[in-house]
Amino acid sequence: MNRHHGAQGVVLTGYVSNSEASPPPGGCGRTAEPPLLSRRAGIYNVQRNRGGVSGETPTYWRSGSQDSLEELALDDYWKEMEVIQYSVDPEPQEEVQLRVAEEGEQEEAWLTEAGLATLFDESASDGEDGMALLSTLTRTQAAAVQRRVDTLSQTLRKRSKPYSVPNVRDIFRPVPAHDTKDHESTSGEGGESQKEETTSTGEGQGVSSEGGAETETDINLEVSFSEQALSYREDSKVTLPVSEADDKLPDFKLLRDKTGMTKLGDLSPSDMKKVHRLVLIEMSALFDTAGIELKTHKPLKIKVKETGLFGVPLSTLLEQDQKRFPGTRVPLILQRLISHIEKEGLDTEGLLRVPGVSTRVKAVCHDLETKFYEGFFPWETLKQHDAASLVKLLIRELPHPLLTVEYFSAFTSVLKFPTKKQQLQALNLLVLLLPEPSRDTLKALLEFLQRVIDHKEQNRMTLNNIAVVMAPNIFMFKGFRRKISEQQEFAMATGTANIVRLLIRYQNLLWTIPKFVINQVRKQNMEDQRKMNRERAMKKLLKKMAHDRVKNDTQDRSPEVDNGIIRVQAPQFSKVSMALQLTEDLQASDVLSRFLSQDSSVSVKKEDLCLYEIGGNIKERCLDGETYMKALLELNPTAEWVIKSVQR
Repeated sequence: MNRHHGAQGVVLTGYVSNSEASPPPGGCGRTAEPPLLSRRAGIYNVQRNRGGVSGETPTYWRSGSQDSLEELALDDYWKEMEVIQYSVDPEPQEEVQLRVAEEGEQEEAWLTEAGLATLFDESASDGEDGMALLSTLTRTQAAAVQRRVDTLSQTLRKRSKPYSVPNVRDIFRPVPAHDTKDHESTSGEGGESQKEETTSTGEGQGVSSEGGAETETDINLEVSFSEQALSYREDSKVTLPVSEADDKLPDFKLLRDKTGMTKLGDLSPSDMKKVHRLVLIEMSALFDTAGIELKTHKPLKIKVKETGLFGVPLSTLLEQDQKRFPGTRVPLILQRLISHIEKEGLDTEGLLRVPGVSTRVKAVCHDLETKFYEGFFPWETLKQHDAASLVKLLIRELPHPLLTVEYFSAFTSVLKFPTKKQQLQALNLLVLLLPEPSRDTLKALLEFLQRVIDHKEQNRMTLNNIAVVMAPNIFMFKGFRRKISEQQEFAMATGTANIVRLLIRYQNLLWTIPKFVINQVRKQNMEDQRKMNRERAMKKLLKKMAHDRVKNDTQDRSPEVDNGIIRVQAPQFSKVSMALQLTEDLQASDVLSRFLSQDSSVSVKKEDLCLYEIGGNIKERCLDGETYMKALLELNPTAEWVIKSVQR
């Protein structure tokens, strides 16, 4: 790795990948075998032994947040780096500098992405939406917005541009410290679920929605993460968790709520747009509260291959796939390689750690480029280790990193948070911010890695082993690498391996949309409804129609709702509707079971159906099977309930 001592800031420079070594199909590398042990592995052991008396770890190597990876032999990491670097062509490639956005430029882009462009540009079209969003923010979120508005205003003044700085605190009511919970609830509709919301006073403290004490391994989704971090920072009694050994990471769990969990894919596109804006603000507020500075890199503009499998952008892969199979969300080549590895068996010792034979991998790579889409590739000849090497090659050869250029630095900064719980909260928000192609591909990869780990007794690949091997393939993306010192390189090895370890271990938690974000979306939707009602009332021709519609809705729904009855619609099936008596224990899964038991003509499996909450203060939401219907009805009394095939 090229090292530039004393380099200022974060600079990523280009290197030639094996796709440039063989331009015709691309991405297939050199054929010579790499040395068995990297030079860096030897340096690593020397540096570690120099750490002090009795082999004490040097200061730069140790981190309270890195658990036991400081004790791991990172030989596998350096061997993997050797494989990656030895596969590249020796001809130098022109370096491409990835500069950090200039002062003010980053804040302007951030406010635009957050839907708050009107705070610096009165002509922006998101004025009404921006005001509705601002009215839902917590104190830490509002502070994050204000901080960026202030920075931008100072920059614009330096440029001698006339600019009147709005104060976010003047736009909506400041939130007193004791009133955080009320501000984070929805628009004030009462209900059992709201009365049970957590009032956390610090990380690992508080009361769960089920009424029990919140433990250190409970992740509270009802209170803003940045508010929890603020309480943690202000509470001197809270102590850092003890470091865990090897794969024995804490068994974190999400505190369940009676109104149900919300996963990515459960919401409508319009509500997901609101989620993205809120999560961006919350993520920035969380980093701000912890005192971690983020510098966003500008998206790369580099010349990339327009066709092929290896060394092409993720978007290109999916475009090619969707022409053949509409709706494809994960590259077919990745799906097929994973499927082949699993078909051959996950018990192969050293799977993903032992590299394939490079001459054979190169030949297979060329064959895939020319025969994959035609269906002529002889999968029966593909060896297990060669297939695993191709999975890693596919990920690291992406011209842009799987974790995206925009959030790459944020991912690498996650370990700066003082506790494992805050690290997971940050990762949760970052996963939600990833564009769908990256997010879906990352999910497929992590699920595959977990299945490999499930066979660790046979293949000898534990969570730590997999994390160490996969880290350079995920973070050492094609075309760019950091200009860092040798000492920083060691820290990066442990840091990136730990991040991959967290992503794999807690992947079931990271694709969840926190309830406090859903509550803020509900409140925005209520503001949108009020705006529509005002506009409707101003138009005389529509006034009577609106009045009649409200009157009819009241006459049709109120008697049933008042009597604890909901009517479930199923327009896709022969049984158009079904009335159900609400009870305290009735869950969404019970509704689906009753529907299937009453309509024998339905051939769809229960897992392929979903009960949707539609209208009221949400556009559309696929309900978690453990959602309690009575609690949700209190939260959204005007919603409609529709059974449909899962739309994912």
